[in-house]
Amino acid sequence: MAAKIFIDGEAGTTGLQIRERLQERRDLELLTIPPERRKDAGMRAQLLNEADVAILCLPDDAAKESVALIENTTTRVIDASTAHRVNPNWAYGFAEMDRAQTKAIAEARFVANPGCWPQGAIAGLRPLIAAGLLPADYPVTVNGVSGYSGGGRQMIEEYEAAGASASHFMPYGLTFQHKHVPELTQYGTLQREPLFQPAVGDFAQGMLVAVPLQLGILPKAPTGKQLHAALADHYAAIPDSFVDVAPFEAVAKTPALDPQHHNDTNRMTLHVFANDDRAQALLVAIYDNLGKGASGAAVQNLNLMLGVDARESLAA
Repeated sequence: MAAKIFIDGEAGTTGLQIRERLQERRDLELLTIPPERRKDAGMRAQLLNEADVAILCLPDDAAKESVALIENTTTRVIDASTAHRVNPNWAYGFAEMDRAQTKAIAEARFVANPGCWPQGAIAGLRPLIAAGLLPADYPVTVNGVSGYSGGGRQMIEEYEAAGASASHFMPYGLTFQHKHVPELTQYGTLQREPLFQPAVGDFAQGMLVAVPLQLGILPKAPTGKQLHAALADHYAAIPDSFVDVAPFEAVAKTPALDPQHHNDTNRMTLHVFANDDRAQALLVAIYDNLGKGASGAAVQNLNLMLGVDARESLAA
């Protein structure tokens, strides 16, 4: 029997992409709410309770409301909002984060889809802290650039309306109170909050997340090769991983750092750059903010929860 899937908020950017990835699946039945009834709590409650898996693509408060509307004990939930990401009762939906995370997601009733920004930093930092190459209290800074689709429908409309006059690079979050900081701190296994400073670029989708490391402040600075080896070993041990580690090379620049390099896929590539003489390194993650950073991750988590091939409906 086909699993019943309800995308609550399917008209939004993430919801539309999830539906596009799932609509040809024969193993799924997509439950749809008529456009004129999207705000009808009764209709939403009916579909939420009929679904085997509900995927919430909503603002935080609306996502919490949807969870409260589920009266049965069988509907499973993937929440793409920020509402439940640090809730201990929800599995964190970054499957490659740990060797046990795939199993945790597969068995969970409630899964919090990761935010786009935190994944790249968590992907680089968590394995290095687990390997003892970085201390958990290391003073982390994170920066990068994302396509304007990460700002949702309003930002998409603003950028497309601006045309050639749109800002090519716009830093934001300059009060350092970004909603992703608690998630990044918790799953990055950091003992202090990072300084996180993102930016939006004049391109629709794609993402580059960078973590610079001043290794000279450590009692024993790891080498670039050691950092790279720890990451490579971690992701080689993850089954069905969509995260790759690029070869360790001494280069001044590379076209592989194009934020749009993995657009329309669920892939993430981690890069390590280092100057051992200066005891400095840079971790860089490249992925699609709408792919691995949002809808792609949701479909990957759905596949794990349904026990089907993790790559189903995902361009790799």
